Amino acid sequence: MTPKSLQQAIDDAGSPLGVVWKPNAKSWEVPVIAPEYIGWREEQAAWRDNVALSDLSHHMWDLWIEGPDALRLLKDYSANNYENFVVGQAKQFVPVTAKGDIITDGILMRDAEERFNLSGVPASQSWIRYHGEKGGYDVEMRVDPDSGLRKAGEPILFRYQLQGPNALPLAEKLFGGPLPKTKFFHSTPVSLGGRRFRAFRHGMAGMPGYEFIGDWADAAYVKDAILKSGEEFGLVHVGGKAYYTNGIESGWIPTPTPGIFSDPDLRDYREWLSLFSYEGQKPLHGSFYSGNIEDYYVSPFELGYGKSIAFNHDYLGREALERAKNDYRRRRVTLVFDKDDMDRVFGQPDYLNTYGRYRVEAGGKMVGMSFQTGLIGPLNKILSLALVDRDYAAPDTPVEFVWGEHPGPGHDPAGDFGFQRLRAMVAPSPYNDHARTDYRKD
Repeated sequence: MTPKSLQQAIDDAGSPLGVVWKPNAKSWEVPVIAPEYIGWREEQAAWRDNVALSDLSHHMWDLWIEGPDALRLLKDYSANNYENFVVGQAKQFVPVTAKGDIITDGILMRDAEERFNLSGVPASQSWIRYHGEKGGYDVEMRVDPDSGLRKAGEPILFRYQLQGPNALPLAEKLFGGPLPKTKFFHSTPVSLGGRRFRAFRHGMAGMPGYEFIGDWADAAYVKDAILKSGEEFGLVHVGGKAYYTNGIESGWIPTPTPGIFSDPDLRDYREWLSLFSYEGQKPLHGSFYSGNIEDYYVSPFELGYGKSIAFNHDYLGREALERAKNDYRRRRVTLVFDKDDMDRVFGQPDYLNTYGRYRVEAGGKMVGMSFQTGLIGPLNKILSLALVDRDYAAPDTPVEFVWGEHPGPGHDPAGDFGFQRLRAMVAPSPYNDHARTDYRKD
């Protein structure tokens, strides 16, 4: 039986919010990887103080785009600069709609002259697949879902990430010497015990490190070698609970709402998407409820992707981005909760990580919304990644964070359903000093 399309589900529910609004939705969990190995607090501390290993092989989707038209397809449907994009280099992929709203980001790596790999959550991959199929591009595309949804078999690739102050010394021991100097977001070929793979200069928590990427057939050998070499450095294996919090300090907003739910010109795309796609199943919840799904859309400029946006070629959404580049309303910030209010509302939480859209207020009016909120154990602070109106984005601006779950459609959007308010202070994003100042220097 063919599953219902996203458009059919919206029509049946009467609105996009009737499909995606799910109060008290649980945060997604990393498949296969244990939630904790030695404790999520200790695992959070490892990438800050020592060295951490994160196994990224199971929670991301991969799309390979290969063929004579692969580059043309990517250029037509993303805002990136493709000049001097060399084999082994990666980009923060920025696809947008005609109105300039982001689809979601991803990591795009050039594997060969005519072959690219796009990894991350599947929304940007679905966007490229749809346009590649419907536009008649001469490309072949192959999808590998995450390990929670893959129907059979193992991942095609392994991805092991080393990050922290001791990541580079550990890598030097692992390979018997220093790796070739590699620019940020570039990679270099490496080998270990006859296994060949790629060392990608990247780290998710704002600390120095590498991702090692290679064929799954070599996964066990490489991981075992990393663990053995890491013993003298106190290497910590990071579980899923800690891993999903590491973007909060580095300022990466992982779950923007794809801007595809309302545009009449995208009806065919919504009919192509399944209800059981990422777009149909990624829930919205929190204290900020609006019956207009467009209130949840975001610009890539608001997310901090301005440096990745180019205007040196034509692509869908270029005109909208040109209009927005000097006049976008919100800024990405970190909110730091007041300690007394944190204790009053949360007590002593064992763990907190939520992607809810919570209201951010000042003077009784809404001035922004949150995208990810979590407890950072080594700091004993709750931090929230948010977008706020530019007039309230300066560091040390006081705001209120509205905690609670709006019941959704059929209820007053402005209603107060026993929500609690916490004082918070605006801080920069990235919050981590290294991520904000030194992370991308090379």
